[in-house]
Amino acid sequence: MDPSRSLQDQFSPKSRCFGCGPANERGLRIKSFVRGDEVVARFTPEEHHQAFEGMLNGGIIGALLDCHGNWTAAYTLMRRDGSETPPCTVTAEFAVTLAAPTPLAEVRLVARPAEIGKRKVVVDAELWSGDRRTATCRGIFVAVREDHPAYHRW
Repeated sequence: MDPSRSLQDQFSPKSRCFGCGPANERGLRIKSFVRGDEVVARFTPEEHHQAFEGMLNGGIIGALLDCHGNWTAAYTLMRRDGSETPPCTVTAEFAVTLAAPTPLAEVRLVARPAEIGKRKVVVDAELWSGDRRTATCRGIFVAVREDHPAYHRW
């Protein structure tokens, strides 16, 4: 694994996912990087990501936390299993708490595994605007089997 390249660029360069797909020209195209026990990302929103004047839309916040959490889960399972590539994981459940309005400026995402099961990882993620945590998320992500439609997406 190359720590200077995002997980998405290394393991899923052709993904069209709205939140994290490098190949989706109209998507958010987040880039998640492993930093110690955490996975981090930065995202700079554009004007069309607004909910109201100068504030980031809650749905965009949810998409950022969902995709970033999913990559944290995939990386966690890859590392635990000693694999060279991550398993394909999907979101089973996620809950976002919007703690404060998020200004339309660069945000930082931080995620870490909270529980690790055989095929499931519970991830806690946070979205930061400057030094203020404006949103949190707890998600459950599951590695899919070959019969799942998302299995070959990476």
